[in-house]
Amino acid sequence: MLPELPFPNAVAILPEPLQAQFARQWARYRERHVSDEHMLAGLPDSLPLVWALSDFVAEGCIQSQDLLRRLVDGDRLSTKGAAGHLRARVQNALSTAADETTFMRLIRQCRREEMVRIAWRDLAGQANLDEILDDLSELADSLIESALIYAETALESRFGRPDDGQRLIVLALGKLGGGELNFSSDVDLIFAYAAPGETNGRQPIEHQAYFTRLAQRLIRYLSEVTADGQVWRVDMRLRPFGDDGPLVTHIAAMEHYYAAHGREWERYAWIKARVAAGDRKAGDRLLATLRPFVYRRYLDYGVFESLREMKEMINREAHKRGEYVDLKRSPGGIREVEFIGQAFQLIRAGRDPGLQHRGIREVLSRLKARDLLPDWAERELQEAYAFLRQAENRLQMQADQQTHRLPDEPLGRLRLARAMGCADWPVFQAMLGERMRGVHGHFERIFAAPQAEVGDTSSGDQLARAWREGDATGLRAGLVAVGYDDPDGAAEHLIALAKGSAMRTLTETARQRLAQLVPLLVRAAAIQDAPAQTLARTLVLMQAMSGRSVYLALLVESPLALSQLVRLCAASPWIAEQLARMPLLLDELLDPRSLYAPLDREGLARELATALIEVADDDVEQLMDRLRQFKAAQVLKVAAADVTGTLPLMRVSDQLTWVAEVILDRVLAAARAQLSARYGLPWQSSEDREAGFGVVAYGKLGGIELGYGSDLDVVFLYESGAGEQLTRGDKPIDNAVYFARLAQRVIHLLTTYTAAGTLYEIDTRLRPSGASGLLVSSLDAFDLYQRSEAWVWEHQALVRARFIAGAESVAARFSAIREEILCRQRAGETLRREVREMRARMWQALGSRDSARFDLKKDPGGIADIEFLVQYNALLHAHAYPALVRYTDNIRLLQALADMGIMDPADAILLTDAYKAYRDRTHALTLQAAPAVVPAGEFADMRMVVGRIWTAQLGNDDATPV
Repeated sequence: MLPELPFPNAVAILPEPLQAQFARQWARYRERHVSDEHMLAGLPDSLPLVWALSDFVAEGCIQSQDLLRRLVDGDRLSTKGAAGHLRARVQNALSTAADETTFMRLIRQCRREEMVRIAWRDLAGQANLDEILDDLSELADSLIESALIYAETALESRFGRPDDGQRLIVLALGKLGGGELNFSSDVDLIFAYAAPGETNGRQPIEHQAYFTRLAQRLIRYLSEVTADGQVWRVDMRLRPFGDDGPLVTHIAAMEHYYAAHGREWERYAWIKARVAAGDRKAGDRLLATLRPFVYRRYLDYGVFESLREMKEMINREAHKRGEYVDLKRSPGGIREVEFIGQAFQLIRAGRDPGLQHRGIREVLSRLKARDLLPDWAERELQEAYAFLRQAENRLQMQADQQTHRLPDEPLGRLRLARAMGCADWPVFQAMLGERMRGVHGHFERIFAAPQAEVGDTSSGDQLARAWREGDATGLRAGLVAVGYDDPDGAAEHLIALAKGSAMRTLTETARQRLAQLVPLLVRAAAIQDAPAQTLARTLVLMQAMSGRSVYLALLVESPLALSQLVRLCAASPWIAEQLARMPLLLDELLDPRSLYAPLDREGLARELATALIEVADDDVEQLMDRLRQFKAAQVLKVAAADVTGTLPLMRVSDQLTWVAEVILDRVLAAARAQLSARYGLPWQSSEDREAGFGVVAYGKLGGIELGYGSDLDVVFLYESGAGEQLTRGDKPIDNAVYFARLAQRVIHLLTTYTAAGTLYEIDTRLRPSGASGLLVSSLDAFDLYQRSEAWVWEHQALVRARFIAGAESVAARFSAIREEILCRQRAGETLRREVREMRARMWQALGSRDSARFDLKKDPGGIADIEFLVQYNALLHAHAYPALVRYTDNIRLLQALADMGIMDPADAILLTDAYKAYRDRTHALTLQAAPAVVPAGEFADMRMVVGRIWTAQLGNDDATPV
């Protein structure tokens, strides 16, 4: 028999069972098409392999030689079609349908022909997985759209069409929605329509009735089994209320359903939703409206629990069916890969829109890019998913049957093994088993209840039970058992939470999660130096977040996040307060690698750009929220690194200053974009260019010495020129007005209180003429004021001033003005007197005047004295040593004064050490939620040193004790 078969070499390499299978199919083909010898010459070499592997392909060619001829003559078996070709072929194939019967036949024949082509290319190794899934999904979209169009035409003669032009919205979910349709899948659809009304035909009907009839026809065209088979099985069970709900739902009713009745599993289904056919604009609007239902704006770690429950239900169903391997549902199967991606999406995609993607492979890639999946894990999951999906498709290609179960009979097993490039079934089993074990291992690591074993211990059970029952005696016993230093106090705090008003308003889910979490918190706090105090701080946080049970789920699900939370609360009540105010910061606790390693200036700029990449400048509310979230997260990282000693003093202020700089730079850009969209750009007519604007930082921001919670001292400057100065836009305004509004917009974006708090308090009193002066100053006015009107203290402030945001031309002009002013020659005695008098007035107004306490910032011998000493020397000597104006921070200025011989190097070192010590203590006190005040004796020696140097350089009077 073999010598009579075509392509003897291709046949010879097949195993004997596949040779025999092909021989049977070939004999049937020759019997049916005995006379067409010309056709035989054009057949591809891949035919024996493909027909041996797929009865579906062979049967399609046997039943219709025209089908085979079209595929061969069009070179569609060996060449990938150009974009749009498949859709065009579908439209052409259905264009001749004169009646419904013909349409039903043609759409099924079209489907069969394209499916034969897709299967052939896949089994012959001429198409990769991406092409196969894309083609299957595009084919389904095209056939659904064509069936919808025909149904609309069929109803038009009687009912007309909606008079507002709207069409049925056909939403695809599941594999089709994700653009990853498998070979013999059903299609998950949901139907909707945009607005109520009536059709415009001779028998007008309401839209609900019209679209229902339309949907019924569409389903029949696709799923009815005829002599030519069916197009696709249509599954409508994902619609609102499932089989009990209406077939078609009005958009408003659908929005209400998901807001009031939407269930957790429906969120997973809607991840893949997209408009497959019909009214695409209305469908896209609906998807945008439902996005908050799918993707919560907070970190939703409750997803893990619900996904575990769903997977357990699937496992129970699989167990009922027996021990066979299911490529989709068995442990390590396709569903587990999808669950991994979906879990991260549902947890994070509300805050990271880049994860709002329908295709699982792209989602895995994006998770790796965000360091949410290690490279090796993502690679293993991608390889396993591709292998599983190819096996699924090639299994279904054998007979076009919707199955995921591995075959039992020898021929089916051999076919699948060879289709997957394996020599035999044992080799395929080994490859499949390795990949499924890998997937299941990743699934277990992500979805296992990591803290369940803690609750199973006797002490954990005792604590949980005692807390739920409000049993103070039981709580105290449990606290003693785990080593609490103050079990009575800790028990009081636990009882207060259990019986507090917040508990009475909790959902049952929140109660259960809090009951799980309390024993975990108790045990985690027990290993800290002051367990009772640490527990009290964390319980305040629990009360603040108890109404948002997803945060409780995060801590239950992540032992690492819980341990970091307790550690930071133990170290700093200030950090605990920040977390209580903004619980979404808990996300930062998940990765200690980034938590204790704050980003540098460039890294912060990149991080902020990423956070705002999908936020439009005119979306003010979202912009303000994202900026506040960014600042809170970055400051938390600085504080975490600070309290754990991984960040030195100088870097703390550097980091906090960099955070402020990148935020101010972005706020200025957004404010400028908002105003320029309305008024156009401010124009400097005399030079025919845009007039520049800039922000100058004073005080701690200017001196790169920002602390936690510091205000920002800023001055706004702009370029002016001769002649008319107007913006160039549809609504031109005077440049000065534009710049005043720009400064106001910047302040508004920074200081407005939102649910996420404020960014910074802004102090503009250092501008020319102070609070009575204009909010913004032209560079010319600023120059004139500094030359002729500014007080000495204003020149002292200029020592610490630096340009931080805006146009380079403004930066250059400001630097020149600053240098010229600071380098003026000054009379030593006059300067000494004025600086000393200014310091005395400051102390009189702000000093503690308490001999038992020392205010680190304001009292004599403290930070203010050191700053005044530096500023005095810079103003006195800059005319001879212009390099002094290069720096704005006190540490480098002290070093410069020593290097230039202006100050005794030993004194400079003493002042530097004192300044660092004071600032370090100030940071530490802030993190302990305490004012910058210490007992008078704590820095007595340093105060004496500072006082000695002050007296030596500036003298003394009776107004300020030294």
